[in-house]
Amino acid sequence: MTKPTLLIVEDDEDIGTQMKWALASDYEVVMAEDRAGAVAAFTASGPSVTLLDLGLPPRPNDPEEGLAALASLLTLDPMAKVVIVSGQGDKQNALRAVGSGAYDFLCKPVDMDELRLVLQRCVYVAELEREYHAMQQGRRADAFEDMLGGSPQMQAVFNFIRKVAPTTAPVLILGESGTGKEMVAQALHRWSPQKIGPFIAINCNAIPENLLESELFGHEKGSFTGAHTQRKGHIESAAGGTLFLDEIGELPASVQIKLLRFLQEKRFQRVGGRQEIHSDTRVLAATNVNLQESVASGKFREDLYFRLAVVVLKVPALRERRDDIDLVAKEFLHRYGVQHGKPRLTFAPDALRALNLHHWPGNVREMQNRVQRAVIMADGKRVTANDLELADALNGLPPPTLKEARESAEREIVQDALRRHRGKITAAAVELGISRPTLYELMEKLGIARE
Repeated sequence: MTKPTLLIVEDDEDIGTQMKWALASDYEVVMAEDRAGAVAAFTASGPSVTLLDLGLPPRPNDPEEGLAALASLLTLDPMAKVVIVSGQGDKQNALRAVGSGAYDFLCKPVDMDELRLVLQRCVYVAELEREYHAMQQGRRADAFEDMLGGSPQMQAVFNFIRKVAPTTAPVLILGESGTGKEMVAQALHRWSPQKIGPFIAINCNAIPENLLESELFGHEKGSFTGAHTQRKGHIESAAGGTLFLDEIGELPASVQIKLLRFLQEKRFQRVGGRQEIHSDTRVLAATNVNLQESVASGKFREDLYFRLAVVVLKVPALRERRDDIDLVAKEFLHRYGVQHGKPRLTFAPDALRALNLHHWPGNVREMQNRVQRAVIMADGKRVTANDLELADALNGLPPPTLKEARESAEREIVQDALRRHRGKITAAAVELGISRPTLYELMEKLGIARE
Protein backbone atom coordinates (compact mmCIF):
# COMPACT_ATOMS: atom_id res chain seq x y z
CA MET A 1 0.00 0.00 0.00
CA THR A 2 1.35 3.46 -0.88
CA LYS A 3 2.57 5.40 2.14
CA PRO A 4 0.96 8.80 2.80
CA THR A 5 3.11 11.85 2.09
CA LEU A 6 4.31 14.02 4.97
CA LEU A 7 5.73 17.50 4.39
CA ILE A 8 8.06 18.70 7.15
CA VAL A 9 8.75 22.45 7.13
CA GLU A 10 11.63 22.98 9.55
CA ASP A 11 14.65 25.28 9.25
CA ASP A 12 16.70 23.46 11.93
CA GLU A 13 18.53 20.79 9.96
CA ASP A 14 19.17 18.55 12.99
CA ILE A 15 15.51 18.56 14.09
CA GLY A 16 14.32 18.06 10.52
CA THR A 17 16.66 15.12 9.98
CA GLN A 18 15.64 13.54 13.28
CA MET A 19 11.97 13.75 12.37
CA LYS A 20 12.56 12.47 8.86
CA TRP A 21 14.35 9.31 9.95
CA ALA A 22 11.90 8.69 12.78
CA LEU A 23 8.92 8.85 10.43
CA ALA A 24 10.32 7.54 7.14
CA SER A 25 9.07 4.01 7.73
CA ASP A 26 5.44 5.22 7.80
CA TYR A 27 5.52 8.22 5.43
CA GLU A 28 6.97 9.48 2.21
CA VAL A 29 8.76 12.44 3.78
CA VAL A 30 9.28 15.69 1.86
CA MET A 31 11.39 18.45 3.41
CA ALA A 32 11.29 22.26 3.17
CA GLU A 33 13.11 24.98 5.14
CA ASP A 34 11.14 28.18 4.44
CA ARG A 35 7.82 29.49 3.19
CA ALA A 36 8.72 29.47 -0.49
CA GLY A 37 10.08 25.94 -0.23
CA ALA A 38 6.98 24.84 1.66
CA VAL A 39 4.66 26.21 -1.02
CA ALA A 40 6.69 24.58 -3.81
CA ALA A 41 6.86 21.21 -2.03
CA PHE A 42 3.19 21.32 -1.09
CA THR A 43 2.19 22.05 -4.69
CA ALA A 44 4.43 19.30 -6.06
CA SER A 45 3.68 16.53 -3.58
CA GLY A 46 0.15 17.20 -2.30
CA PRO A 47 0.91 15.85 1.18
CA SER A 48 -1.67 14.17 3.38
CA VAL A 49 -0.34 16.18 6.33
CA THR A 50 2.15 19.01 6.85
CA LEU A 51 4.30 19.54 9.95
CA LEU A 52 5.03 23.28 10.13
CA ASP A 53 7.45 25.11 12.42
CA LEU A 54 6.30 28.65 13.15
CA GLY A 55 9.82 30.01 13.36
CA LEU A 56 10.97 30.17 9.75
CA PRO A 57 13.64 32.24 7.97
CA PRO A 58 14.21 35.03 7.32
CA ARG A 59 12.73 35.70 10.80
CA PRO A 60 13.14 32.45 12.74
CA ASN A 61 12.38 34.14 16.06
CA ASP A 62 9.15 35.66 14.78
CA PRO A 63 6.01 33.49 14.26
CA GLU A 64 4.66 35.72 11.49
CA GLU A 65 6.59 33.94 8.74
CA GLY A 66 5.24 30.58 9.89
CA LEU A 67 1.71 31.98 10.06
CA ALA A 68 2.13 33.39 6.56
CA ALA A 69 3.26 29.95 5.37
CA LEU A 70 0.16 28.42 6.97
CA ALA A 71 -2.05 30.94 5.15
CA SER A 72 -0.33 30.15 1.84
CA LEU A 73 -0.86 26.40 2.25
CA LEU A 74 -4.50 26.79 3.22
CA THR A 75 -5.02 29.04 0.21
CA LEU A 76 -3.70 26.24 -1.99
CA ASP A 77 -5.91 23.68 -0.24
CA PRO A 78 -8.46 24.80 2.36
CA MET A 79 -8.78 21.15 3.46
CA ALA A 80 -5.02 20.78 4.14
CA LYS A 81 -4.05 19.17 7.43
CA VAL A 82 -1.30 21.31 8.97
CA VAL A 83 0.16 20.50 12.40
CA ILE A 84 2.02 23.39 14.01
CA VAL A 85 5.26 22.85 15.93
CA SER A 86 6.09 25.68 18.32
CA GLY A 87 8.34 26.49 21.24
CA GLN A 88 7.01 26.18 24.78
CA GLY A 89 6.79 29.96 25.10
CA ASP A 90 4.96 30.27 21.80
CA LYS A 91 1.73 28.53 22.78
CA GLN A 92 -0.40 31.62 22.16
CA ASN A 93 0.81 31.84 18.57
CA ALA A 94 0.19 28.14 18.12
CA LEU A 95 -3.39 28.76 19.24
CA ARG A 96 -3.56 31.65 16.75
CA ALA A 97 -2.50 29.21 14.05
CA VAL A 98 -5.22 26.74 15.05
CA GLY A 99 -7.71 29.58 14.94
CA SER A 100 -6.47 30.34 11.41
CA GLY A 101 -7.06 26.80 10.20
CA ALA A 102 -4.22 24.61 11.48
CA TYR A 103 -5.39 21.14 12.46
CA ASP A 104 -3.39 20.79 15.72
CA PHE A 105 -0.22 21.96 17.44
CA LEU A 106 2.67 20.37 19.33
CA CYS A 107 5.19 22.03 21.64
CA LYS A 108 8.93 21.57 21.32
CA PRO A 109 10.67 19.37 22.22
CA VAL A 110 8.29 17.09 20.33
CA ASP A 111 7.41 13.75 21.89
CA MET A 112 7.69 11.30 18.98
CA ASP A 113 4.98 8.94 20.24
CA GLU A 114 2.58 11.84 20.57
CA LEU A 115 3.62 13.10 17.12
CA ARG A 116 2.93 9.69 15.55
CA LEU A 117 -0.57 9.59 17.08
CA VAL A 118 -1.37 13.11 15.87
CA LEU A 119 -0.12 12.34 12.37
CA GLN A 120 -2.07 9.07 12.20
CA ARG A 121 -5.23 10.91 13.20
CA CYS A 122 -4.55 13.61 10.60
CA VAL A 123 -4.01 11.13 7.80
CA TYR A 124 -7.13 9.21 8.73
CA VAL A 125 -9.29 12.32 8.84
CA ALA A 126 -7.74 13.65 5.62
CA GLU A 127 -8.52 10.40 3.81
CA LEU A 128 -12.11 10.39 5.03
CA GLU A 129 -12.56 14.02 4.02
CA ARG A 130 -11.09 13.41 0.57
CA GLU A 131 -13.35 10.45 0.02
CA TYR A 132 -16.37 12.38 1.27
CA HIS A 133 -15.48 15.34 -0.95
CA ALA A 134 -15.05 13.04 -3.95
CA MET A 135 -18.40 11.46 -3.10
CA GLN A 136 -20.04 14.88 -2.94
CA GLN A 137 -18.36 16.06 -6.15
CA GLY A 138 -19.47 13.00 -8.01
CA ARG A 139 -22.52 12.58 -5.83
CA ARG A 140 -24.92 10.20 -7.41
CA ALA A 141 -23.01 9.76 -10.61
CA ASP A 142 -25.74 7.19 -11.15
CA ALA A 143 -28.37 9.95 -10.86
CA PHE A 144 -29.10 12.83 -13.22
CA GLU A 145 -32.06 15.20 -13.01
CA ASP A 146 -34.22 12.73 -11.03
CA MET A 147 -33.27 9.85 -13.34
CA LEU A 148 -31.28 6.89 -12.05
CA GLY A 149 -28.82 4.75 -13.94
CA GLY A 150 -25.26 3.64 -13.47
CA SER A 151 -25.40 1.39 -16.52
CA PRO A 152 -23.53 2.34 -19.72
CA GLN A 153 -26.88 2.74 -21.48
CA MET A 154 -28.17 5.36 -19.04
CA GLN A 155 -24.83 7.11 -18.72
CA ALA A 156 -24.98 7.53 -22.51
CA VAL A 157 -28.45 9.09 -22.14
CA PHE A 158 -27.16 11.52 -19.49
CA ASN A 159 -24.19 12.50 -21.71
CA PHE A 160 -26.54 12.98 -24.66
CA ILE A 161 -28.67 15.40 -22.64
CA ARG A 162 -25.62 17.41 -21.56
CA LYS A 163 -24.47 17.76 -25.19
CA VAL A 164 -27.79 18.44 -26.91
CA ALA A 165 -29.63 20.52 -24.30
CA PRO A 166 -27.70 23.79 -24.93
CA THR A 167 -28.74 23.78 -28.61
CA THR A 168 -32.09 24.81 -30.07
CA ALA A 169 -32.44 21.68 -32.20
CA PRO A 170 -35.69 19.69 -32.01
CA VAL A 171 -35.22 16.31 -30.32
CA LEU A 172 -37.22 13.16 -30.97
CA ILE A 173 -37.24 10.91 -27.90
CA LEU A 174 -37.99 7.25 -28.59
CA GLY A 175 -38.79 4.59 -26.03
CA GLU A 176 -41.35 2.19 -24.66
CA SER A 177 -44.11 3.35 -22.36
CA GLY A 178 -42.84 3.90 -18.83
CA THR A 179 -39.17 4.44 -19.69
CA GLY A 180 -39.17 8.08 -18.61
CA LYS A 181 -39.35 10.00 -21.88
CA GLU A 182 -40.97 13.03 -20.25
CA MET A 183 -38.25 13.08 -17.57
CA VAL A 184 -35.67 13.20 -20.38
CA ALA A 185 -37.56 16.11 -21.94
CA GLN A 186 -37.64 17.95 -18.61
CA ALA A 187 -33.89 17.40 -18.20
CA LEU A 188 -33.25 18.75 -21.70
CA HIS A 189 -35.27 21.83 -20.76
CA ARG A 190 -33.50 22.39 -17.43
CA TRP A 191 -30.07 22.13 -19.07
CA SER A 192 -30.98 24.49 -21.91
CA PRO A 193 -30.94 28.27 -22.30
CA GLN A 194 -34.77 28.00 -22.33
CA LYS A 195 -34.77 26.86 -18.68
CA ILE A 196 -35.91 30.33 -17.58
CA GLY A 197 -39.02 29.89 -19.72
CA PRO A 198 -41.96 27.53 -19.20
CA PHE A 199 -41.98 23.77 -19.79
CA ILE A 200 -45.34 22.67 -21.14
CA ALA A 201 -46.14 19.02 -21.80
CA ILE A 202 -49.07 17.81 -23.89
CA ASN A 203 -50.11 14.24 -24.67
CA CYS A 204 -51.30 14.23 -28.26
CA ASN A 205 -53.25 11.00 -27.69
CA ALA A 206 -55.17 12.34 -24.69
CA ILE A 207 -56.88 15.28 -26.46
CA PRO A 208 -59.76 14.76 -28.90
CA GLU A 209 -58.70 15.33 -32.50
CA ASN A 210 -61.12 18.22 -33.03
CA LEU A 211 -59.63 20.10 -30.06
CA LEU A 212 -55.95 19.36 -30.54
CA GLU A 213 -55.30 22.10 -33.11
CA SER A 214 -56.86 24.69 -30.82
CA GLU A 215 -54.88 23.36 -27.83
CA LEU A 216 -51.62 23.73 -29.72
CA PHE A 217 -52.17 26.94 -31.68
CA GLY A 218 -54.96 28.70 -29.80
CA HIS A 219 -58.11 30.21 -31.32
CA GLU A 220 -59.82 33.50 -31.95
CA LYS A 221 -63.19 34.44 -30.48
CA GLY A 222 -66.02 32.98 -32.55
CA SER A 223 -63.78 30.72 -34.63
CA PHE A 224 -65.93 27.71 -33.75
CA THR A 225 -68.89 26.79 -31.55
CA GLY A 226 -67.91 27.35 -27.94
CA ALA A 227 -65.04 29.73 -28.72
CA HIS A 228 -66.42 32.57 -26.64
CA THR A 229 -63.07 34.28 -26.07
CA GLN A 230 -59.67 34.49 -27.66
CA ARG A 231 -57.34 31.83 -26.26
CA LYS A 232 -53.60 31.27 -26.52
CA GLY A 233 -52.39 27.81 -27.45
CA HIS A 234 -49.56 25.84 -25.88
CA ILE A 235 -47.03 26.90 -28.52
CA GLU A 236 -47.67 30.55 -27.73
CA SER A 237 -47.74 29.92 -23.96
CA ALA A 238 -44.40 28.11 -24.14
CA ALA A 239 -42.66 31.04 -25.87
CA GLY A 240 -39.09 31.33 -24.60
CA GLY A 241 -39.35 27.83 -23.17
CA THR A 242 -40.03 24.28 -24.23
CA LEU A 243 -43.09 22.47 -25.58
CA PHE A 244 -43.03 18.69 -25.13
CA LEU A 245 -45.32 16.75 -27.46
CA ASP A 246 -45.77 13.23 -26.12
CA GLU A 247 -47.19 10.49 -28.35
CA ILE A 248 -46.41 12.61 -31.41
CA GLY A 249 -47.27 9.65 -33.63
CA GLU A 250 -50.96 10.22 -32.86
CA LEU A 251 -50.97 13.76 -34.29
CA PRO A 252 -53.79 14.21 -36.86
CA ALA A 253 -52.76 14.96 -40.45
CA SER A 254 -54.26 18.47 -40.39
CA VAL A 255 -52.27 19.39 -37.30
CA GLN A 256 -49.09 17.82 -38.74
CA ILE A 257 -49.14 20.34 -41.62
CA LYS A 258 -49.49 23.30 -39.28
CA LEU A 259 -46.81 22.02 -36.90
CA LEU A 260 -44.42 21.50 -39.82
CA ARG A 261 -44.87 25.12 -40.88
CA PHE A 262 -44.19 26.31 -37.35
CA LEU A 263 -40.99 24.24 -37.12
CA GLN A 264 -39.83 25.66 -40.44
CA GLU A 265 -40.69 29.32 -39.87
CA LYS A 266 -41.33 29.69 -36.11
CA ARG A 267 -44.61 31.34 -37.09
CA PHE A 268 -48.26 30.22 -36.89
CA GLN A 269 -51.85 31.44 -36.86
CA ARG A 270 -54.47 30.79 -34.23
CA VAL A 271 -57.53 28.82 -35.34
CA GLY A 272 -59.82 31.31 -37.04
CA GLY A 273 -57.11 33.97 -37.06
CA ARG A 274 -55.20 35.74 -39.82
CA GLN A 275 -52.41 37.34 -37.82
CA GLU A 276 -48.99 35.70 -38.04
CA ILE A 277 -47.61 35.05 -34.57
CA HIS A 278 -43.92 34.43 -33.91
CA SER A 279 -42.78 32.15 -31.10
CA ASP A 280 -39.28 30.98 -30.16
CA THR A 281 -40.65 27.85 -28.50
CA ARG A 282 -38.36 24.82 -28.66
CA VAL A 283 -40.21 21.62 -29.55
CA LEU A 284 -39.33 18.24 -28.11
CA ALA A 285 -41.34 15.21 -29.18
CA ALA A 286 -41.66 11.62 -27.98
CA THR A 287 -43.27 8.43 -29.15
CA ASN A 288 -43.40 4.74 -28.30
CA VAL A 289 -44.32 3.74 -31.85
CA ASN A 290 -42.09 3.27 -34.87
CA LEU A 291 -42.51 6.59 -36.69
CA GLN A 292 -40.62 5.34 -39.74
CA GLU A 293 -43.27 2.66 -40.18
CA SER A 294 -45.93 5.35 -39.76
CA VAL A 295 -44.19 7.37 -42.49
CA ALA A 296 -44.08 4.33 -44.77
CA SER A 297 -47.79 3.68 -44.23
CA GLY A 298 -48.68 7.32 -44.91
CA LYS A 299 -49.97 8.00 -41.40
CA PHE A 300 -47.17 10.41 -40.55
CA ARG A 301 -45.66 13.04 -42.86
CA GLU A 302 -42.08 12.30 -43.88
CA ASP A 303 -41.11 16.00 -43.96
CA LEU A 304 -42.42 16.50 -40.42
CA TYR A 305 -40.56 13.40 -39.26
CA PHE A 306 -37.26 14.80 -40.49
CA ARG A 307 -38.00 18.19 -38.92
CA LEU A 308 -38.67 16.57 -35.55
CA ALA A 309 -35.86 14.03 -35.76
CA VAL A 310 -32.97 16.47 -36.14
CA VAL A 311 -31.56 14.68 -33.11
CA VAL A 312 -32.92 11.31 -31.96
CA LEU A 313 -32.53 9.78 -28.50
CA LYS A 314 -33.52 6.21 -27.68
CA VAL A 315 -34.35 5.70 -23.99
CA PRO A 316 -33.54 2.06 -23.11
CA ALA A 317 -36.13 -0.26 -21.63
CA LEU A 318 -35.47 -1.39 -18.06
CA ARG A 319 -34.81 -4.97 -19.17
CA GLU A 320 -32.06 -3.62 -21.47
CA ARG A 321 -30.18 -2.14 -18.49
CA ARG A 322 -30.48 -4.85 -15.88
CA ASP A 323 -27.50 -3.47 -13.97
CA ASP A 324 -29.82 -0.65 -12.86
CA ILE A 325 -32.68 -2.80 -11.54
CA ASP A 326 -31.42 -3.05 -7.95
CA LEU A 327 -30.43 0.62 -7.92
CA VAL A 328 -33.82 1.86 -9.13
CA ALA A 329 -35.77 -0.53 -6.91
CA LYS A 330 -33.87 0.48 -3.76
CA GLU A 331 -34.35 4.16 -4.54
CA PHE A 332 -38.12 3.65 -4.80
CA LEU A 333 -38.07 1.51 -1.64
CA HIS A 334 -36.31 4.29 0.27
CA ARG A 335 -38.58 7.00 -1.16
CA TYR A 336 -41.86 5.23 -0.43
CA GLY A 337 -40.60 3.77 2.83
CA VAL A 338 -40.06 7.30 4.12
CA GLN A 339 -43.37 8.47 2.66
CA HIS A 340 -45.36 5.68 4.30
CA GLY A 341 -43.57 5.67 7.66
CA LYS A 342 -41.44 2.57 7.03
CA PRO A 343 -37.95 4.02 6.43
CA ARG A 344 -36.06 0.87 7.51
CA LEU A 345 -37.63 -1.52 5.00
CA THR A 346 -35.25 -3.64 2.95
CA PHE A 347 -35.74 -6.20 0.19
CA ALA A 348 -35.76 -9.87 1.13
CA PRO A 349 -33.47 -12.10 -0.99
CA ASP A 350 -36.46 -13.57 -2.86
CA ALA A 351 -37.63 -10.05 -3.75
CA LEU A 352 -34.25 -9.16 -5.23
CA ARG A 353 -34.23 -12.41 -7.22
CA ALA A 354 -37.74 -11.71 -8.51
CA LEU A 355 -36.91 -8.12 -9.43
CA ASN A 356 -34.01 -9.31 -11.56
CA LEU A 357 -35.94 -12.15 -13.19
CA HIS A 358 -39.03 -10.12 -14.12
CA HIS A 359 -39.28 -8.88 -17.72
CA TRP A 360 -40.59 -5.38 -16.81
CA PRO A 361 -42.97 -4.74 -19.71
CA GLY A 362 -44.08 -1.51 -18.00
CA ASN A 363 -40.48 -0.42 -17.36
CA VAL A 364 -39.64 2.07 -14.59
CA ARG A 365 -43.26 3.14 -14.14
CA GLU A 366 -44.24 -0.47 -13.45
CA MET A 367 -41.43 -0.84 -10.92
CA GLN A 368 -42.44 2.39 -9.21
CA ASN A 369 -46.01 1.17 -8.82
CA ARG A 370 -45.01 -2.32 -7.67
CA VAL A 371 -42.57 -1.03 -5.06
CA GLN A 372 -45.01 1.54 -3.69
CA ARG A 373 -47.70 -1.10 -3.33
CA ALA A 374 -45.20 -3.50 -1.72
CA VAL A 375 -44.19 -0.88 0.85
CA ILE A 376 -47.84 -0.40 1.79
CA MET A 377 -48.55 -4.13 1.98
CA ALA A 378 -45.35 -5.32 3.71
CA ASP A 379 -45.96 -6.61 7.24
CA GLY A 380 -42.40 -7.11 8.49
CA LYS A 381 -39.10 -5.36 8.02
CA ARG A 382 -38.54 -6.81 4.56
CA VAL A 383 -40.39 -6.54 1.27
CA THR A 384 -40.91 -9.99 -0.23
CA ALA A 385 -41.58 -11.22 -3.76
CA ASN A 386 -45.21 -11.72 -2.71
CA ASP A 387 -45.45 -8.08 -1.63
CA LEU A 388 -44.21 -7.11 -5.10
CA GLU A 389 -46.68 -9.55 -6.69
CA LEU A 390 -43.71 -11.13 -8.43
CA ALA A 391 -43.75 -14.57 -6.81
CA ASP A 392 -44.53 -16.08 -10.22
CA ALA A 393 -41.12 -14.94 -11.43
CA LEU A 394 -39.59 -17.47 -9.03
CA ASN A 395 -41.72 -20.42 -10.17
CA GLY A 396 -39.61 -23.38 -11.15
CA LEU A 397 -36.55 -22.05 -9.35
CA PRO A 398 -35.24 -23.90 -6.29
CA PRO A 399 -35.45 -21.85 -3.08
CA PRO A 400 -32.15 -20.35 -1.97
CA THR A 401 -30.11 -22.29 0.56
CA LEU A 402 -29.28 -20.74 3.92
CA LYS A 403 -25.78 -20.00 2.65
CA GLU A 404 -27.14 -18.36 -0.52
CA ALA A 405 -29.61 -16.28 1.47
CA ARG A 406 -26.89 -15.16 3.90
CA GLU A 407 -24.50 -14.27 1.08
CA SER A 408 -27.27 -12.44 -0.76
CA ALA A 409 -28.02 -10.34 2.31
CA GLU A 410 -24.31 -9.64 2.87
CA ARG A 411 -23.86 -8.73 -0.78
CA GLU A 412 -26.78 -6.29 -0.63
CA ILE A 413 -25.43 -4.60 2.51
CA VAL A 414 -21.86 -4.32 1.19
CA GLN A 415 -22.97 -3.07 -2.24
CA ASP A 416 -25.22 -0.46 -0.64
CA ALA A 417 -22.35 0.80 1.54
CA LEU A 418 -19.96 0.94 -1.42
CA ARG A 419 -22.57 2.73 -3.55
CA ARG A 420 -23.22 5.33 -0.84
CA HIS A 421 -19.49 6.02 -0.60
CA ARG A 422 -18.83 5.88 -4.37
CA GLY A 423 -16.64 2.78 -4.08
CA LYS A 424 -14.36 4.23 -1.38
CA ILE A 425 -13.21 1.24 0.66
CA THR A 426 -12.15 3.10 3.80
CA ALA A 427 -15.43 4.96 4.25
CA ALA A 428 -17.50 1.84 3.50
CA ALA A 429 -15.46 -0.23 5.96
CA VAL A 430 -15.97 2.39 8.69
CA GLU A 431 -19.73 2.36 8.09
CA LEU A 432 -19.84 -1.45 8.15
CA GLY A 433 -17.73 -1.59 11.31
CA ILE A 434 -15.01 -3.76 9.79
CA SER A 435 -11.40 -3.25 8.71
CA ARG A 436 -10.29 -2.56 5.14
CA PRO A 437 -8.65 -6.03 4.77
CA THR A 438 -11.83 -7.70 6.06
CA LEU A 439 -13.94 -5.74 3.57
CA TYR A 440 -11.61 -6.72 0.72
CA GLU A 441 -11.90 -10.39 1.73
CA LEU A 442 -15.68 -10.10 1.94
CA MET A 443 -15.87 -8.47 -1.48
CA GLU A 444 -13.76 -11.25 -2.99
CA LYS A 445 -15.92 -13.94 -1.36
CA LEU A 446 -19.13 -12.31 -2.57
CA GLY A 447 -17.82 -11.65 -6.07
CA ILE A 448 -18.02 -7.87 -5.79
CA ALA A 449 -15.54 -6.22 -8.14
CA ARG A 450 -13.27 -3.43 -6.94
CA GLU A 451 -13.88 -0.19 -8.81
